[in-house]
Amino acid sequence: MSVIDEVKDRLDIVEVISSYVPLQKSGRNYKALCPFHSEKTPSFVVFPDSQHWHCFGACSEGGDVFTFVMKREGWDFRTALEELARRAGVELRPRTPAQVEAQDEADRLRSALTTAAQYYNHLLRHAPEAEAARAYVTRRGLSDETIERFLLGYSLPGWERTRAYLTERGYTVEELTKAGLLVQREDGSSTYDRFRERLMIPIRDAQGRIIGFGARTLDPEGVPKYINSPQTSLFDKGRTLFGLDLARQAIRREDRVVIVEGYMDVMQAHQAGFANVVAQMGTALTEPQLRQLQRYT
Repeated sequence: MSVIDEVKDRLDIVEVISSYVPLQKSGRNYKALCPFHSEKTPSFVVFPDSQHWHCFGACSEGGDVFTFVMKREGWDFRTALEELARRAGVELRPRTPAQVEAQDEADRLRSALTTAAQYYNHLLRHAPEAEAARAYVTRRGLSDETIERFLLGYSLPGWERTRAYLTERGYTVEELTKAGLLVQREDGSSTYDRFRERLMIPIRDAQGRIIGFGARTLDPEGVPKYINSPQTSLFDKGRTLFGLDLARQAIRREDRVVIVEGYMDVMQAHQAGFANVVAQMGTALTEPQLRQLQRYT
């Protein structure tokens, strides 16, 4: 487990954020007036299950405990890590230059994926082009809370919309390609968006960090129905269980896990109150996936 994972495992995002903002319980989550813009009606929500936060108001910001503290304090990532590690009682170990470089790249790729997920989520809620996606999730019976809990989104039609949005925010084409968001053309001349005109489902690791996407076509004739992110330095479908970040506490509590077929099954199960449900990312369970589950049962 990396030091970042250890810090996040030891800290409760509700406790951290409540030291900055008065939180009020609302169902399974917590609400507050957003600390990042002026408002009279609480639109800032903290999700304890997934250990993330999101503002549904004017600023549309969101992220994990690190992004909150960085934004609130105006710190860079290293400063936030040092402070949260101190708070969690985690000792930061000296790192080699190669480890620093690898960690910095992983952090950048995760940041790009998180920014993409927030962008897709905003489009699902507001873009006229996303009407079919909104109709689909309504037809499948997903509540607004479930949509936000799983941070569902929509990718626009066109070949360069995601690339343009993310490069404007400082991410390089190389980073976006490594993150699996762009595809390199065979002749090497340019890149294009991997996900176009699809319902976007963020895939998280056990710590709740976005590492890839599942993307469902909205065209009844569309083939394939689902495409996933390719294997990257962050995402390996044979080592990933969809929904584990939200299910692990319930799996520990009940000493039982329910494994279902796909993304929608997991989301509908969690919405119905069955929190110990996950899905494998392929046609069969792998040894690494089983070993992950053994940590919680």
